[in-house]
Amino acid sequence: MDVKTTAKRIYSRIIDAAATNYSTHSRPNEGWLLTMRKAIGMSAPQLANRLGVTRAAIYQAERKELAGKITIRQMEKISRAMGGKLVYAIIPDLPGNSDFASIEDIIRIRAQSKARAIVARANTHMSLENQALGDVQNQLEINRLAEQLIRETLPDFWNAP
Repeated sequence: MDVKTTAKRIYSRIIDAAATNYSTHSRPNEGWLLTMRKAIGMSAPQLANRLGVTRAAIYQAERKELAGKITIRQMEKISRAMGGKLVYAIIPDLPGNSDFASIEDIIRIRAQSKARAIVARANTHMSLENQALGDVQNQLEINRLAEQLIRETLPDFWNAP
């Protein structure tokens, strides 16, 4: 096993561990800042005083969080002022799948998609010569090619099919 493959596995384990811990969590409807502030019973003016800003700045930060326009640095600073700690992660998320997703799932789905495109392109050329494969043979070839793509991880793996 080469260094690149070993490093990739280590990174995958880090992401998959985060996904295991955080896949069931989602941002509260009111946002993390307001939820934390209410949970500890701190008013916006009290938090503003701790940060040396106006209470309007606190309300603005809470709105910016909900709008997705707050910076990580702002979230960290406000979290610390409330006695908390900001934790964030990027975890695998497969649309329509409420179960735990892993790095392997993302790679497998991409490999299947890429293999499907390659086989479809080849099958189009073969059909012009009346040599097209049947559905079962196509699926077998897609699966074989997907496994090969997973093992080899070519440089253009994430390029458009």
